[in-house]
Amino acid sequence: MAALAPLPPLPPQFKSIQHHLRTAQEHDKRDPVVAYYCRLYAMQTGMKIDSKTPECRKFLSKLMDQLEALKKQLGDNEAITQEIVGCAHLENYALKMFLYADNEDRAGRFHKNMIKSFYTASLLIDVITVFGELTDENVKHRKYARWKATYIHNCLKNGETPQAGPVGIEEDNDVEENEDAGSSSLPTQPSQPSSSSSYDPSSSMPSGGYTGIQIPPGAHAPANTPAEVPHSTGVTSNTIQPTPQTIPAIDPALFSTISQGDVRLTPEDFARAQKYCKYAGSALQYEDVSTAVQNLQKALKLLTTGRE
Repeated sequence: MAALAPLPPLPPQFKSIQHHLRTAQEHDKRDPVVAYYCRLYAMQTGMKIDSKTPECRKFLSKLMDQLEALKKQLGDNEAITQEIVGCAHLENYALKMFLYADNEDRAGRFHKNMIKSFYTASLLIDVITVFGELTDENVKHRKYARWKATYIHNCLKNGETPQAGPVGIEEDNDVEENEDAGSSSLPTQPSQPSSSSSYDPSSSMPSGGYTGIQIPPGAHAPANTPAEVPHSTGVTSNTIQPTPQTIPAIDPALFSTISQGDVRLTPEDFARAQKYCKYAGSALQYEDVSTAVQNLQKALKLLTTGRE
């Protein structure tokens, strides 16, 4: 992908979007679709904050130039031309990054890359708002991911051992972002784990799915997500080994099912079937066969029976 023209210095008014812009830069080569939507979120948010002062107008103008250049380069990408595909792509990426960090956390493997994955997942859930209002599950995952990143970061900074896995978090404890623009900056110090309220992210990610996406057990991070290998593993090669996947059982009835004459599909049914197919296509971008198969089965069942 061609290099983008640099942006002018970030106006102080736009500090709340500095991390989203940094995430965009980090994904320019890794995942241009994610980079595009991060910039789009920053643009929309910046317009709401200040679009009148000269320095803000200049910054937004340059950011718009980057968006137009990216859109031109990615013009034939369905994740850019179709919102439903773009939303599925971003949700899959954010979810897998969250699950990677959560798996590392539950295993007691605390390191800077899992902290960054938690925090980046929370930023990407912010970005999903360009497609509309967040689901309750997304809101909870964003808050938990940001809080976890802060909690583990400060524990390690203070020489303390973080508590692994789900911990108590006060529902009214809104985490605020640090104004520091450093690459390792994180939100301010959170409260310590509380026993009065406990949030387990897996409780809202049942085997039935996450916002319509089937999640295989032990899902891993998306391609290029940084992961430090513990020194005790004895790994001496940088070669990434393929992750074994459990393929879901195929319902035999689907092979012989044909649409019955009295099945009448509504426009909503067609839209849901299309959404399942788009989710499947997005999952295949990450070689997630299990998620793809399960979503395709759901689409096929809906189209042939009118039921899910």
